[in-house]
Amino acid sequence: MSDRVQTATLPELFEAQAGVSAESVAVVCGEESLSYGELNARANRLARLLVGRGVGVEDRVGLVLSRSVDLVVGVLAVLKAGAVYVPVDPGYPADRVAYVWEDAGPSLVVTVAGAGVEVPAGVPLVVLDDAEVMAELAGFDGADVGVRVSSEAAAYVIYTSGSTGRPKGVVVSHGNVVRLFESTDGWFGFGADDVWTLFHSFAFDFSVWELWGALLRGGRLVVVPFEVSRSPGEFLRLLVDEGVTVLNQTPSAFYQLMQADREAPGMGGRLALRWVVFGGEALDVWRLTEWFDRHGDSDPVLVNMYGITETTVHVSYAALDSRIAKSGAGSVIGVGIPDLRVYVLDEDLRPVPTDVSGEMYVGGAGVARGYWNRAGLTAGRFVADPFGPAGARMYRSGDVARWTDEGVLEFVGRADDQVKVRGFRIELGEVESVLGECAGVGQAVVVVREDRPGDRRLVAYVVPEAGADVEANGLRGMWRGCCRSIWFRRRLWCWGGCR
Repeated sequence: MSDRVQTATLPELFEAQAGVSAESVAVVCGEESLSYGELNARANRLARLLVGRGVGVEDRVGLVLSRSVDLVVGVLAVLKAGAVYVPVDPGYPADRVAYVWEDAGPSLVVTVAGAGVEVPAGVPLVVLDDAEVMAELAGFDGADVGVRVSSEAAAYVIYTSGSTGRPKGVVVSHGNVVRLFESTDGWFGFGADDVWTLFHSFAFDFSVWELWGALLRGGRLVVVPFEVSRSPGEFLRLLVDEGVTVLNQTPSAFYQLMQADREAPGMGGRLALRWVVFGGEALDVWRLTEWFDRHGDSDPVLVNMYGITETTVHVSYAALDSRIAKSGAGSVIGVGIPDLRVYVLDEDLRPVPTDVSGEMYVGGAGVARGYWNRAGLTAGRFVADPFGPAGARMYRSGDVARWTDEGVLEFVGRADDQVKVRGFRIELGEVESVLGECAGVGQAVVVVREDRPGDRRLVAYVVPEAGADVEANGLRGMWRGCCRSIWFRRRLWCWGGCR
């Protein structure tokens, strides 16, 4: 990695790319599209407005935006202002949003009319489609703002599930993200001819890979409307119509896309994909056999990338093929990204032998700063790295893995009660905590069941309080109500993730 890249920030690299690719299409959403020059100018105008409203270096700025061109503009503008974006999906329930605002303490919130999210009293609001705001933006210069921060400055805070019912915000720096693309470039060689989808919620860190993978390399980013992302058939058509070359998917979503591809072979035969990158949850490699039978091993190349929010999206790389799929191998997650150190350790932090399971720890340049406003939790999960240079830290993942004889990692499971369903990290204790607050429930236990292969669901078992008379129908209603009060409601419930 060059010295310049080591010290660069995301807006600096984007601005350089915008200078080279000014006329090329940067982002598309439905009928709306912006070139790199137009996207840069719009983001600069919004950044000037934010600075004028008092936003400073490392201030947290809340973004409440649906999937749109405005979302991409908003992320860029916050970073250009030297601030830190805190993504809040408009589908979040009110109590989740309230907690994020309380914990993050945003200096300002950017949104659009009708987003339906309350902002705390006293926090300034910028409504992008408000007539006065639009007029103010039109009066600003579209030239680069010129605010500069170090590569160690925070870029975003993304909130993940918490075991006590309290989500935790992961603070990730510009340098954490920049080095991710430099360190993986030898594998992928992404470029200006690539077309990416922004498929995932920007409150899920897989979106970081999608957004910057396109914009730092001069590619085209296709923002996928929420409704299309939930219809595999429509999404398959979008992939064909837009000529998408880089697709990023959780295994759960890709299994459904595989079915759409099987049912419409003519459509699937027109795909332009070069890469399909998996992340977010364990991959059943054997389930890819039918895909390889239809598309071969390299058209596109399928890659499994294990990752953690706390270590900046991706940790490892495993290129897959039909031989691996037919071998019945476990969840192969491959080798570590070159600038990371991946360890499999026992309880005394000693490396375990080959084929012996242990907890995975990750050190190196991807390790995030820590949890926002949670010093104790940060100290317990971001620990000293006894195998790295002086002062180095490593992240204790809670995931269990093992090294194979071939020197690759296989994912085994979790060391605690955290699970992944539909690609989202869920602390079962968080669900149990909310259920325990429901009237009539004395105790609650939540587990993941997979009664049908590939159909993972959360199932709750409850013990009523003494003297409480709770019928089955009442319990089901309470369960649904509790699901709606948990942050992942929209993504699990609409996919049949709870019962």
